[in-house]
Amino acid sequence: MERIVVKLFIMDVDGVLTDSGMYYSQNGDELKKFSTYDGKAMEILRLKGVKTAIITAEDTKIVWNRAKKTKVDFLFQGVENKLTVAKELCMKEDISLDNEVSYIGDDINDIELLNFVKFKACPANAMMKVREIDGIKLLSNRGGNGAVREFVELLINEGCLSEPK
Repeated sequence: MERIVVKLFIMDVDGVLTDSGMYYSQNGDELKKFSTYDGKAMEILRLKGVKTAIITAEDTKIVWNRAKKTKVDFLFQGVENKLTVAKELCMKEDISLDNEVSYIGDDINDIELLNFVKFKACPANAMMKVREIDGIKLLSNRGGNGAVREFVELLINEGCLSEPK
């Protein structure tokens, strides 16, 4: 029997890549806090040949800048139905959504997609309905504090990622 490995790693932003806070400067500029640990996780995934995607309901230049800096393969902002976008992406990339995709989310708009994928996790600060999803890995790190990195290391330890290329 062939071992199934993750080929696509999908992430939410607020509450996952960030601490879910909305910060504003005195001039009204919106700010978000991202973790360098999560940035390294995306590099690790890239080195293992795993594609990365961000699917978020938000639509900000901040997220675009972070995705560019961390070399995320696919960025979808302003998304109302994350499952639909994930299905379309998997069809385009010839990837099995239910067996070859991991997803990390934290809130009610992530539940549908989390229920569909085999490899799923949520940060320690996720909403209760997300933490109660059958088969979800509840991480010890909070969003914006290395939760994505923790999930990537968990996938490595469980043999769910291919060997480095």
